[in-house]
Amino acid sequence: MADFDPTGSDWTDREIDLVVADYFDMLQSELSHQPYNKAERNRALQELIGRSRGSIEFKHQNISAVLQLIGRTWISGYKPRANFQHALINGIERYLDATNDTIIAEEQAVRMLAAETDLFLEPPPDLRPALETDDAPVVRLARKFDAAARDARNRDLGKRGEERILRFEFQRLHDAGQRDLARQVKWVSEEDGDGAGYDILSFNSDGRERLLEVKTTAGYQRTPFYLTENERALSTERPDEFRLVRLYDFLKTPKVFELAPPLEASLVLRPINYSASFA
Repeated sequence: MADFDPTGSDWTDREIDLVVADYFDMLQSELSHQPYNKAERNRALQELIGRSRGSIEFKHQNISAVLQLIGRTWISGYKPRANFQHALINGIERYLDATNDTIIAEEQAVRMLAAETDLFLEPPPDLRPALETDDAPVVRLARKFDAAARDARNRDLGKRGEERILRFEFQRLHDAGQRDLARQVKWVSEEDGDGAGYDILSFNSDGRERLLEVKTTAGYQRTPFYLTENERALSTERPDEFRLVRLYDFLKTPKVFELAPPLEASLVLRPINYSASFA
């Protein structure tokens, strides 16, 4: 399905490359908390490529839709709108290839987060894709620039997310008058290393343990993530205590929800690799 400019002509690769580069430049500014003017940027593109204001804005929303489908963060002011050209997917791929899939501001933003807002535990999403697509180019792009793999590689993102949940749990117990329990909250993955199957030891107000595995993303609520076999096994061994904590939209307005075992009731779990040995 292709979208057309009011002039009636399809977008050229050059025009797409310019609007995609402009979009990612604005996204960099947004993640770095640097001001920018969407209207001025739009006018500059109008002069450069001769497209209308509405056509350029629609194309920016198309880019947001592609980024949403592949589990990436997008510009807040450009709500995702589907019905985009395959040529746009190719343009986004060209940009990510040229930049080595590195949005520098995302890495910087992890270390220079704006003033933290309160976290409120929200309900998890239901078990269905937010946007369904049989579009092979989108699926291929999502696999090539794997959001879950990128989040897993970003150790700083994961660490900051765990730290945020650590403080959240401490404050929750402290506000409930359980100060002794609050002082016992432990950052297990930081103090003891990975391998326990969870990141944070916390407690319910009655003293029962909460074993929290934190998964953090700059993406949206339904961005996929990796789960280790150790984490999955612990969720089945200690279902009453284990909770998977999903922290998303981390670089803008962090939001959080929890998933309780059985995880298969909330997630589609697919094996992605095997352990190989000679015995």
